[in-house]
Amino acid sequence: MRTTTWSVLRIAAAALILAAAFAQLARTLRNAVDNDFHLPTSIANFFSFFTIESNLFAAIVLVIAAVRGWTRREDRDPAWLSIALAAVSTFMIITGIVYNLLLRGIELPQGQTVAWSNEVLHVVGPLFLLLDVLFAPRRRGLPWATIGIVVMYPIVWAVYTLVRANLITNQTTGDPWWYPYPFLNPHVQGGYGGVALYIVGIAAAFALVAWGIVAVGRRRDPLTES
Repeated sequence: MRTTTWSVLRIAAAALILAAAFAQLARTLRNAVDNDFHLPTSIANFFSFFTIESNLFAAIVLVIAAVRGWTRREDRDPAWLSIALAAVSTFMIITGIVYNLLLRGIELPQGQTVAWSNEVLHVVGPLFLLLDVLFAPRRRGLPWATIGIVVMYPIVWAVYTLVRANLITNQTTGDPWWYPYPFLNPHVQGGYGGVALYIVGIAAAFALVAWGIVAVGRRRDPLTES
């Protein structure tokens, strides 16, 4: 597919993702105001969801890649952009997998969920990033060490989430903790051992998906270096 055409698709996907994210943010803020919640905490909680972070990162990287596709005559994306694309593709694909396997049907604590936004953030966006991995022109083959770079952010996010959780009061339930997802909540999983099992499993999934993305990129790019 031509670079210009794919750039248009990337811009469209980024616009849809941003619209979905901010529609959910608006609903969350309205819910906070209606219930007299602490607004800065509600905003911080919203942006602490891995789903929101991965979608916003993906939208930003897609826009950058689209603009370069229009303005630069290159056979391959630069290494930094290819790594960023590999990272957000991994984050989004995992977001789709985890949500649809573990979280679909569970009301998460960001306020009332916007149905169409929820599907964009957890289904449409991840599917587009998968298509980007498979078909986008100019994606550079990357070294296997990229896998280690990609999995660093989810690990940092998990540590941040577990540390922050006990510093925040759940404004909906009054519990002296706040976890964005039930599989990270030791009060739901029977202790930190149960949480650790989920983290190890999801970390392995991140590494596996990142490996697949790097493998596809190396196969598609005949100029890949070892």
